[in-house]
Amino acid sequence: MPETLDYLIIGAIAAVVTFATTPMVARFATRVGWIVLPDERRVHTRPTPHVGGIAMFIGFAAALLAAWQLDRFSLVFDNNSEPLGVLLAAIVIFGTGLFDDVRDMSPPAKVTATALAGMVLVWFGVTMFYFRVPFLDVFVLSDDWIPIITILWLLVMTQAINLIDGLDGLAAGIVAIAAFAFFLYSRRLDDLGSLIQPNIGPLIAIIACGVCVGFLPHNFNPAKIFMGDSGAFFLGLLMAVSTSVVGGRADPDSTAYTPGQTYFFLAPLFIPLFILGVPIIDTLFAIARRAAKRQGVATADKGHLHHRLMNLGHGQRRSVLILWLWTTILSGFVLYPIFTRARTALIPIGTAAIALSLFTVLHPEVRRRRQEARDASDASEAADASETNDQPQGSLEPTEELPRPTAGD
Repeated sequence: MPETLDYLIIGAIAAVVTFATTPMVARFATRVGWIVLPDERRVHTRPTPHVGGIAMFIGFAAALLAAWQLDRFSLVFDNNSEPLGVLLAAIVIFGTGLFDDVRDMSPPAKVTATALAGMVLVWFGVTMFYFRVPFLDVFVLSDDWIPIITILWLLVMTQAINLIDGLDGLAAGIVAIAAFAFFLYSRRLDDLGSLIQPNIGPLIAIIACGVCVGFLPHNFNPAKIFMGDSGAFFLGLLMAVSTSVVGGRADPDSTAYTPGQTYFFLAPLFIPLFILGVPIIDTLFAIARRAAKRQGVATADKGHLHHRLMNLGHGQRRSVLILWLWTTILSGFVLYPIFTRARTALIPIGTAAIALSLFTVLHPEVRRRRQEARDASDASEAADASETNDQPQGSLEPTEELPRPTAGD
Protein backbone atom coordinates (compact mmCIF):
# COMPACT_ATOMS: atom_id res chain seq x y z
CA MET A 1 0.00 0.00 0.00
CA PRO A 2 1.34 3.48 -0.82
CA GLU A 3 2.17 5.73 2.09
CA THR A 4 1.30 9.42 2.36
CA LEU A 5 4.86 10.31 1.32
CA ASP A 6 4.45 8.29 -1.88
CA TYR A 7 1.34 10.28 -2.76
CA LEU A 8 3.10 13.55 -2.03
CA ILE A 9 5.94 12.57 -4.38
CA ILE A 10 3.42 11.98 -7.18
CA GLY A 11 1.79 15.33 -6.44
CA ALA A 12 5.20 17.01 -6.59
CA ILE A 13 5.89 15.42 -9.98
CA ALA A 14 2.58 16.79 -11.29
CA ALA A 15 3.46 20.25 -9.95
CA VAL A 16 6.99 20.33 -11.38
CA VAL A 17 5.97 19.10 -14.85
CA THR A 18 3.04 21.52 -15.02
CA PHE A 19 5.21 24.42 -13.86
CA ALA A 20 7.91 23.62 -16.43
CA THR A 21 5.59 23.14 -19.41
CA THR A 22 3.25 26.10 -18.83
CA PRO A 23 5.65 28.76 -20.26
CA MET A 24 6.18 26.61 -23.36
CA VAL A 25 2.43 26.26 -23.81
CA ALA A 26 2.02 30.03 -23.40
CA ARG A 27 4.60 30.78 -26.08
CA PHE A 28 3.06 28.25 -28.46
CA ALA A 29 -0.45 29.60 -27.87
CA THR A 30 0.70 33.16 -28.52
CA ARG A 31 2.40 32.10 -31.74
CA VAL A 32 -0.69 30.36 -33.15
CA GLY A 33 -3.15 32.99 -31.88
CA TRP A 34 -4.81 31.04 -29.07
CA ILE A 35 -5.33 34.13 -26.98
CA VAL A 36 -8.29 35.91 -25.44
CA LEU A 37 -8.72 39.66 -25.91
CA PRO A 38 -10.00 42.04 -23.22
CA ASP A 39 -13.68 42.97 -23.39
CA GLU A 40 -16.43 44.38 -21.19
CA ARG A 41 -17.11 40.98 -19.58
CA ARG A 42 -13.52 40.18 -18.62
CA VAL A 43 -11.29 41.89 -16.09
CA HIS A 44 -7.91 41.35 -17.74
CA THR A 45 -6.43 44.24 -19.74
CA ARG A 46 -4.10 42.60 -22.28
CA PRO A 47 -4.27 39.70 -24.76
CA THR A 48 -3.51 36.50 -22.85
CA PRO A 49 -3.11 32.83 -23.88
CA HIS A 50 -6.04 30.78 -22.63
CA VAL A 51 -5.10 27.14 -23.16
CA GLY A 52 -3.25 26.46 -19.90
CA GLY A 53 -5.18 23.22 -19.63
CA ILE A 54 -2.63 21.74 -22.03
CA ALA A 55 0.13 22.07 -19.42
CA MET A 56 -2.20 20.71 -16.74
CA PHE A 57 -2.98 17.64 -18.81
CA ILE A 58 0.73 17.03 -19.48
CA GLY A 59 1.45 17.26 -15.74
CA PHE A 60 -1.40 14.85 -15.00
CA ALA A 61 -0.21 12.31 -17.58
CA ALA A 62 3.38 12.48 -16.30
CA ALA A 63 2.31 11.98 -12.68
CA LEU A 64 -0.01 9.10 -13.58
CA LEU A 65 2.79 7.42 -15.53
CA ALA A 66 5.20 7.88 -12.62
CA ALA A 67 2.72 6.29 -10.20
CA TRP A 68 2.25 3.38 -12.60
CA GLN A 69 6.02 2.78 -12.56
CA LEU A 70 6.24 2.70 -8.75
CA ASP A 71 5.77 -0.65 -7.04
CA ARG A 72 3.99 1.01 -4.12
CA PHE A 73 1.02 1.77 -6.39
CA SER A 74 0.77 -1.72 -7.86
CA LEU A 75 -2.47 -2.36 -5.94
CA VAL A 76 -4.04 0.66 -7.68
CA PHE A 77 -2.92 -0.31 -11.21
CA ASP A 78 -2.61 -4.10 -11.36
CA ASN A 79 -5.73 -5.82 -12.67
CA ASN A 80 -7.63 -2.55 -12.39
CA SER A 81 -9.20 -0.86 -15.40
CA GLU A 82 -9.98 2.39 -13.56
CA PRO A 83 -6.70 4.26 -14.25
CA LEU A 84 -7.13 3.70 -17.99
CA GLY A 85 -10.75 4.83 -17.75
CA VAL A 86 -9.74 8.04 -15.99
CA LEU A 87 -7.07 8.73 -18.61
CA LEU A 88 -9.45 8.20 -21.53
CA ALA A 89 -12.22 10.26 -19.92
CA ALA A 90 -9.66 13.00 -19.24
CA ILE A 91 -8.69 13.00 -22.91
CA VAL A 92 -12.34 13.38 -23.92
CA ILE A 93 -13.13 16.20 -21.49
CA PHE A 94 -9.81 17.98 -22.08
CA GLY A 95 -10.29 17.76 -25.85
CA THR A 96 -13.80 19.18 -25.48
CA GLY A 97 -12.55 22.16 -23.50
CA LEU A 98 -9.64 22.77 -25.87
CA PHE A 99 -11.93 22.75 -28.90
CA ASP A 100 -14.22 25.21 -27.12
CA ASP A 101 -11.25 27.47 -26.35
CA VAL A 102 -10.06 27.47 -29.95
CA ARG A 103 -13.26 27.24 -32.01
CA ASP A 104 -16.22 27.64 -29.59
CA MET A 105 -18.79 24.91 -28.99
CA SER A 106 -22.49 25.26 -28.38
CA PRO A 107 -23.70 24.46 -24.84
CA PRO A 108 -25.60 21.31 -25.99
CA ALA A 109 -22.45 20.02 -27.68
CA LYS A 110 -20.41 20.55 -24.51
CA VAL A 111 -23.02 18.76 -22.40
CA THR A 112 -23.03 15.87 -24.87
CA ALA A 113 -19.24 15.60 -24.76
CA THR A 114 -19.30 15.68 -20.96
CA ALA A 115 -21.88 12.90 -20.96
CA LEU A 116 -19.59 10.91 -23.27
CA ALA A 117 -16.72 11.33 -20.80
CA GLY A 118 -19.07 10.16 -18.05
CA MET A 119 -19.97 7.06 -20.03
CA VAL A 120 -16.26 6.28 -20.45
CA LEU A 121 -15.93 6.39 -16.66
CA VAL A 122 -18.91 4.08 -16.30
CA TRP A 123 -17.56 1.64 -18.88
CA PHE A 124 -14.26 1.29 -16.99
CA GLY A 125 -15.93 1.10 -13.58
CA VAL A 126 -14.94 4.55 -12.26
CA THR A 127 -18.20 5.00 -10.39
CA MET A 128 -19.62 5.22 -6.90
CA PHE A 129 -21.18 2.18 -5.26
CA TYR A 130 -23.22 3.72 -2.47
CA PHE A 131 -25.25 6.85 -1.97
CA ARG A 132 -25.65 7.63 1.71
CA VAL A 133 -28.48 9.98 2.71
CA PRO A 134 -27.76 11.40 6.19
CA PHE A 135 -29.90 9.99 9.00
CA LEU A 136 -31.94 7.91 6.53
CA ASP A 137 -30.23 5.02 4.80
CA VAL A 138 -27.46 3.85 2.51
CA PHE A 139 -28.61 3.10 -1.02
CA VAL A 140 -26.72 0.65 -3.20
CA LEU A 141 -26.82 2.07 -6.72
CA SER A 142 -28.27 -0.19 -9.36
CA ASP A 143 -26.88 -0.54 -12.87
CA ASP A 144 -29.67 1.72 -14.13
CA TRP A 145 -28.77 4.59 -11.81
CA ILE A 146 -24.96 4.43 -11.98
CA PRO A 147 -24.64 6.09 -15.44
CA ILE A 148 -27.12 8.86 -14.53
CA ILE A 149 -25.48 9.66 -11.20
CA THR A 150 -21.99 9.56 -12.72
CA ILE A 151 -22.86 11.95 -15.56
CA LEU A 152 -24.75 14.36 -13.29
CA TRP A 153 -21.89 14.40 -10.79
CA LEU A 154 -19.43 15.12 -13.60
CA LEU A 155 -21.62 17.92 -14.98
CA VAL A 156 -21.90 19.57 -11.56
CA MET A 157 -18.16 19.49 -10.94
CA THR A 158 -17.10 20.69 -14.39
CA GLN A 159 -19.59 23.56 -14.43
CA ALA A 160 -18.74 24.62 -10.88
CA ILE A 161 -15.04 24.91 -11.70
CA ASN A 162 -15.73 26.58 -15.06
CA LEU A 163 -18.01 29.26 -13.59
CA ILE A 164 -15.64 30.20 -10.76
CA ASP A 165 -12.75 30.67 -13.20
CA GLY A 166 -13.19 34.42 -13.50
CA LEU A 167 -10.14 35.97 -11.83
CA ASP A 168 -6.43 35.26 -12.08
CA GLY A 169 -5.57 32.23 -9.96
CA LEU A 170 -9.04 31.84 -8.45
CA ALA A 171 -10.07 28.44 -9.82
CA ALA A 172 -6.59 26.92 -9.62
CA GLY A 173 -6.19 27.99 -5.99
CA ILE A 174 -9.62 26.77 -4.92
CA VAL A 175 -9.12 23.38 -6.58
CA ALA A 176 -5.63 23.05 -5.06
CA ILE A 177 -7.02 23.64 -1.55
CA ALA A 178 -10.09 21.47 -2.10
CA ALA A 179 -8.16 18.61 -3.69
CA PHE A 180 -5.60 18.52 -0.90
CA ALA A 181 -8.36 18.63 1.73
CA PHE A 182 -10.14 15.74 0.03
CA PHE A 183 -6.85 13.86 -0.18
CA LEU A 184 -6.54 14.16 3.62
CA TYR A 185 -10.13 12.97 3.97
CA SER A 186 -9.53 9.92 1.81
CA ARG A 187 -6.32 9.08 3.67
CA ARG A 188 -8.21 9.27 6.96
CA LEU A 189 -10.83 6.86 5.66
CA ASP A 190 -8.06 4.57 4.48
CA ASP A 191 -6.33 4.64 7.87
CA LEU A 192 -9.58 3.63 9.53
CA GLY A 193 -10.01 0.76 7.10
CA SER A 194 -13.23 2.29 5.77
CA LEU A 195 -12.23 2.78 2.13
CA ILE A 196 -12.91 -0.07 -0.25
CA GLN A 197 -9.72 -1.02 -2.11
CA PRO A 198 -8.32 -0.68 -4.69
CA ASN A 199 -9.20 2.99 -4.82
CA ILE A 200 -7.76 5.54 -7.22
CA GLY A 201 -9.39 8.49 -5.47
CA PRO A 202 -6.49 9.64 -3.25
CA LEU A 203 -4.08 9.44 -6.21
CA ILE A 204 -6.31 11.53 -8.47
CA ALA A 205 -6.91 14.08 -5.70
CA ILE A 206 -3.20 14.65 -5.04
CA ILE A 207 -2.47 14.89 -8.78
CA ALA A 208 -5.22 17.52 -9.13
CA CYS A 209 -3.62 19.46 -6.28
CA GLY A 210 -0.20 19.13 -7.89
CA VAL A 211 -1.16 20.42 -11.33
CA CYS A 212 -2.88 23.43 -9.74
CA VAL A 213 0.13 24.24 -7.56
CA GLY A 214 2.40 24.04 -10.62
CA PHE A 215 0.08 26.22 -12.69
CA LEU A 216 -0.59 28.92 -10.09
CA PRO A 217 2.74 30.82 -10.34
CA HIS A 218 1.95 31.54 -13.99
CA ASN A 219 -1.76 32.17 -13.42
CA PHE A 220 -1.80 34.44 -10.36
CA ASN A 221 -2.42 38.13 -10.95
CA PRO A 222 -1.17 39.43 -13.30
CA ALA A 223 -1.72 36.17 -15.15
CA LYS A 224 0.60 35.19 -17.98
CA ILE A 225 -1.80 32.44 -19.08
CA PHE A 226 -5.36 31.30 -18.35
CA MET A 227 -6.43 27.68 -17.91
CA GLY A 228 -9.38 28.10 -20.29
CA ASP A 229 -12.22 25.62 -20.60
CA SER A 230 -9.68 22.90 -21.31
CA GLY A 231 -8.25 23.35 -17.82
CA ALA A 232 -11.54 24.02 -16.02
CA PHE A 233 -13.31 20.99 -17.51
CA PHE A 234 -10.24 18.83 -16.87
CA LEU A 235 -10.00 19.86 -13.21
CA GLY A 236 -13.74 19.29 -12.84
CA LEU A 237 -13.30 15.73 -14.07
CA LEU A 238 -10.43 15.06 -11.66
CA MET A 239 -12.51 16.34 -8.74
CA ALA A 240 -15.56 14.37 -9.88
CA VAL A 241 -13.54 11.16 -10.07
CA SER A 242 -11.77 11.53 -6.73
CA THR A 243 -14.91 12.53 -4.82
CA SER A 244 -17.13 9.85 -6.33
CA VAL A 245 -14.80 6.87 -5.87
CA VAL A 246 -14.00 7.94 -2.30
CA GLY A 247 -17.31 9.33 -1.07
CA GLY A 248 -19.29 6.70 -2.97
CA ARG A 249 -17.17 3.78 -1.75
CA ALA A 250 -16.82 4.46 1.97
CA ASP A 251 -17.76 1.18 3.64
CA PRO A 252 -21.26 1.69 5.10
CA ASP A 253 -20.79 -1.22 7.52
CA SER A 254 -17.50 0.00 8.99
CA THR A 255 -17.37 0.05 12.79
CA ALA A 256 -14.18 2.10 12.96
CA TYR A 257 -15.97 5.38 13.56
CA THR A 258 -15.79 6.91 16.98
CA PRO A 259 -18.81 8.66 18.53
CA GLY A 260 -17.16 12.08 18.17
CA GLN A 261 -16.61 11.50 14.47
CA THR A 262 -20.02 10.11 13.53
CA TYR A 263 -21.18 13.20 11.61
CA PHE A 264 -18.06 13.03 9.47
CA PHE A 265 -19.10 9.68 8.05
CA LEU A 266 -22.84 10.28 7.78
CA ALA A 267 -22.57 11.54 4.22
CA PRO A 268 -19.21 11.01 2.49
CA LEU A 269 -20.61 12.34 -0.78
CA PHE A 270 -21.68 15.56 0.93
CA ILE A 271 -18.14 16.27 2.17
CA PRO A 272 -16.96 17.55 -1.25
CA LEU A 273 -20.00 19.80 -1.41
CA PHE A 274 -18.67 21.57 1.70
CA ILE A 275 -15.07 21.58 0.56
CA LEU A 276 -16.07 22.95 -2.86
CA GLY A 277 -18.66 25.21 -1.27
CA VAL A 278 -17.43 28.41 -2.95
CA PRO A 279 -17.77 27.27 -6.60
CA ILE A 280 -20.93 25.27 -5.89
CA ILE A 281 -22.68 28.19 -4.17
CA ASP A 282 -21.58 30.46 -7.01
CA THR A 283 -23.04 27.97 -9.51
CA LEU A 284 -26.38 27.77 -7.69
CA PHE A 285 -26.63 31.58 -7.53
CA ALA A 286 -25.74 31.83 -11.22
CA ILE A 287 -28.49 29.36 -12.18
CA ALA A 288 -31.07 31.18 -10.03
CA ARG A 289 -29.97 34.61 -11.28
CA ARG A 290 -30.17 33.64 -14.94
CA ALA A 291 -33.44 31.77 -14.49
CA ALA A 292 -34.96 34.90 -12.92
CA LYS A 293 -33.85 36.90 -15.95
CA ARG A 294 -35.04 34.13 -18.28
CA GLN A 295 -31.54 33.71 -19.64
CA GLY A 296 -29.73 30.54 -20.56
CA VAL A 297 -27.51 28.91 -17.94
CA ALA A 298 -24.50 29.42 -20.23
CA THR A 299 -25.13 33.17 -20.52
CA ALA A 300 -22.15 35.11 -19.20
CA ASP A 301 -22.60 37.92 -16.71
CA LYS A 302 -20.78 39.79 -13.94
CA GLY A 303 -22.83 38.59 -11.00
CA HIS A 304 -20.44 35.95 -9.69
CA LEU A 305 -19.02 35.99 -6.16
CA HIS A 306 -15.67 37.36 -7.31
CA HIS A 307 -17.36 40.15 -9.24
CA ARG A 308 -19.39 41.09 -6.17
CA LEU A 309 -16.25 41.25 -4.05
CA MET A 310 -14.65 43.57 -6.58
CA ASN A 311 -17.76 45.74 -6.61
CA LEU A 312 -17.40 46.04 -2.83
CA GLY A 313 -14.00 47.58 -3.35
CA HIS A 314 -11.64 44.61 -3.14
CA GLY A 315 -9.07 44.33 -5.90
CA GLN A 316 -8.42 41.20 -7.91
CA ARG A 317 -5.77 39.78 -5.61
CA ARG A 318 -7.68 40.46 -2.41
CA SER A 319 -10.88 39.01 -3.86
CA VAL A 320 -9.03 35.84 -4.84
CA LEU A 321 -7.39 35.52 -1.42
CA ILE A 322 -10.75 35.98 0.33
CA LEU A 323 -12.33 33.15 -1.68
CA TRP A 324 -9.26 30.96 -1.12
CA LEU A 325 -9.63 31.54 2.61
CA TRP A 326 -13.32 30.65 2.50
CA THR A 327 -12.43 27.37 0.80
CA THR A 328 -9.83 26.71 3.50
CA ILE A 329 -12.34 27.44 6.27
CA LEU A 330 -14.99 25.20 4.73
CA SER A 331 -12.43 22.43 4.35
CA GLY A 332 -11.35 22.84 7.95
CA PHE A 333 -14.97 22.75 9.09
CA VAL A 334 -15.44 19.20 7.83
CA LEU A 335 -11.92 17.87 8.37
CA TYR A 336 -10.49 19.38 11.54
CA PRO A 337 -12.83 17.66 14.03
CA ILE A 338 -11.80 14.18 12.90
CA PHE A 339 -8.16 14.82 13.76
CA THR A 340 -9.02 15.82 17.30
CA ARG A 341 -11.58 14.60 19.81
CA ALA A 342 -11.80 17.93 21.57
CA ARG A 343 -15.37 19.15 21.92
CA THR A 344 -14.22 22.66 21.13
CA ALA A 345 -12.74 21.64 17.76
CA LEU A 346 -15.03 23.90 15.76
CA ILE A 347 -14.37 27.05 17.81
CA PRO A 348 -11.23 28.06 15.84
CA ILE A 349 -13.07 27.43 12.57
CA GLY A 350 -16.02 29.57 13.64
CA THR A 351 -13.71 32.33 14.85
CA ALA A 352 -11.88 32.33 11.53
CA ALA A 353 -15.17 32.52 9.63
CA ILE A 354 -16.36 35.50 11.68
CA ALA A 355 -13.03 37.28 11.27
CA LEU A 356 -13.04 36.75 7.50
CA SER A 357 -16.65 37.96 7.24
CA LEU A 358 -15.77 41.17 9.10
CA PHE A 359 -12.68 41.67 6.97
CA THR A 360 -14.76 41.22 3.80
CA VAL A 361 -17.34 43.86 4.66
CA LEU A 362 -15.31 46.24 6.86
CA HIS A 363 -12.00 46.49 5.03
CA PRO A 364 -10.87 50.16 4.71
CA GLU A 365 -11.11 49.97 0.93
CA VAL A 366 -14.72 48.80 1.20
CA ARG A 367 -15.56 51.64 3.59
CA ARG A 368 -13.86 54.11 1.24
CA ARG A 369 -15.86 52.82 -1.73
CA ARG A 370 -19.10 53.13 0.24
CA GLN A 371 -18.22 56.67 1.33
CA GLU A 372 -17.46 57.63 -2.27
CA ALA A 373 -20.81 56.20 -3.35
CA ARG A 374 -22.60 58.20 -0.63
CA ASP A 375 -20.73 61.37 -1.57
CA ALA A 376 -21.58 60.88 -5.22
CA SER A 377 -25.23 60.31 -4.32
CA ASP A 378 -25.32 63.45 -2.12
CA ALA A 379 -23.66 65.50 -4.85
CA SER A 380 -26.18 64.26 -7.39
CA GLU A 381 -29.10 65.15 -5.12
CA ALA A 382 -27.62 68.57 -4.45
CA ALA A 383 -27.18 69.19 -8.17
CA ASP A 384 -30.77 68.20 -8.84
CA ALA A 385 -32.01 70.53 -6.10
CA SER A 386 -29.89 73.40 -7.43
CA GLU A 387 -31.26 72.97 -10.93
CA THR A 388 -34.78 73.03 -9.54
CA ASN A 389 -34.16 76.27 -7.62
CA ASP A 390 -32.49 77.99 -10.60
CA GLN A 391 -35.40 77.40 -12.93
CA PRO A 392 -37.70 80.48 -13.50
CA GLN A 393 -40.83 80.28 -11.45
CA GLY A 394 -42.95 81.31 -14.44
CA SER A 395 -44.07 84.74 -15.70
CA LEU A 396 -47.54 86.19 -15.71
CA GLU A 397 -49.12 86.19 -19.09
CA PRO A 398 -50.18 89.71 -20.23
CA THR A 399 -53.93 90.00 -19.97
CA GLU A 400 -56.01 91.67 -22.59
CA GLU A 401 -57.15 95.11 -21.42
CA LEU A 402 -60.92 95.39 -21.19
CA PRO A 403 -62.51 98.37 -22.87
CA ARG A 404 -63.48 101.19 -20.53
CA PRO A 405 -67.14 101.99 -20.35
CA THR A 406 -68.22 105.23 -22.08
CA ALA A 407 -70.94 107.61 -21.16
CA GLY A 408 -73.25 106.18 -23.78
CA ASP A 409 -72.91 102.82 -22.21
